[in-house]
Amino acid sequence: MTIHQLSIFIENKAGTLVVILRQLKEAGIQLIASTISDTVDYGICRIICSEPVKAYETLRDAGVAVSLCEVIAVALDDEPGRAADAIGILSDEGLSIAYLYSFLLGGKGVLVFRTDNNERALEALKRGNLDIIREKDLSKLTIK
Repeated sequence: MTIHQLSIFIENKAGTLVVILRQLKEAGIQLIASTISDTVDYGICRIICSEPVKAYETLRDAGVAVSLCEVIAVALDDEPGRAADAIGILSDEGLSIAYLYSFLLGGKGVLVFRTDNNERALEALKRGNLDIIREKDLSKLTIK
């Protein structure tokens, strides 16, 4: 139960991000979450969206350096320490996290992360009774 995420390599200069966002807008794709990490010359924009395969194809066909990968998303109660509990489960399994970002939606905290072994991570999270978000359920996490 993973979700798809776009990783887009963009030049770190004015106007490059808006071009990508406008392409997604024109394709009718809704952003759910995004984050950007940067270096001096380039950034990596990670996006979770309503139609990841369509978004990938749209950007690829436009000549954008984009990849599609699988990440894990977990819904947590909006309480202090719940993220620590979730990450602790992975740490106790000896799993590494390549990157993580989070947001609040519909009264729930959402952690999105990539590990060195998604299968083991999913098994550990299930044993820990955590709510793993399926891609088809992303749109159901709405703000009330």
